Amino acid sequence: MSERRATVSRKTKETEVSLTLDLEGTGEVKCDVGIAFFEHMLGQLGFHGRFDLHALASGDADVDYHHLVEDVGICLGQALAQAAGDKKGIVRYGWAVVPFDEALVLAAVDLSGRPFCDVRLEFGADKVGDFDVEVVEDFFQAFAANGRLALHVRELAGRNTHHKVEAAFKAVGRALAAAVAFEEGREAVPSTKGVL
Repeated sequence: MSERRATVSRKTKETEVSLTLDLEGTGEVKCDVGIAFFEHMLGQLGFHGRFDLHALASGDADVDYHHLVEDVGICLGQALAQAAGDKKGIVRYGWAVVPFDEALVLAAVDLSGRPFCDVRLEFGADKVGDFDVEVVEDFFQAFAANGRLALHVRELAGRNTHHKVEAAFKAVGRALAAAVAFEEGREAVPSTKGVL
C-alpha cells in the first residue's frame, strides 16, 4: 500500500494556510485557524473520516471569515486529490446519513475527477457564535472543486443551525471515509474508463 498522505501550502495577500492530510490516519485532528467553531467542524470531519488532519492558518478574519474558510477548503481539496493518487483499488463512492439530535443530513461523494458541489442546508440563524454559516457552502464548494470530486449535501430534517452544520461535516467525513477505502478484490481504478 502506498503512502496516502499530502501536505499543501497556500499563501495569498489575504491568508496563509499549511495543511497535512493522511488518509491512513486514525482521526487525529490538530487545527489552529483562529476560528473556534470552524476548528470544531474540521475536527468532526477528520474524526468521522478517520483521517489525520493538521492545519495551521491565519488571515484577514477581521474582515470576515470567507477568505480563510475558503482557502482551507482549497488546501484540503488539493491534499485529498494528492493523497488519493491514481485511486487504484478504492471504492470511489461514499455516502452517509447522520443524525444529530433533531437534525438529519445526508452527504454523498464520488471521487470522479469531475468537480461538482450541491449543498442544500436551510439555516434559521446567520451565525453560530461569531461564525457566519453562509461560508459553510463556500468551504464545501472550494473543497469539491480542488479535490475534483462530486459532493452532495442535503438537509433531511432539523431546526438548530449548529446541529445542521455539525451533522453536515460529520456526514461528509463518513462519506469520504467510505469513498477512499480500499475495496476487497479490486486493484484497478474504479471506472470502466480505466482512469479517474
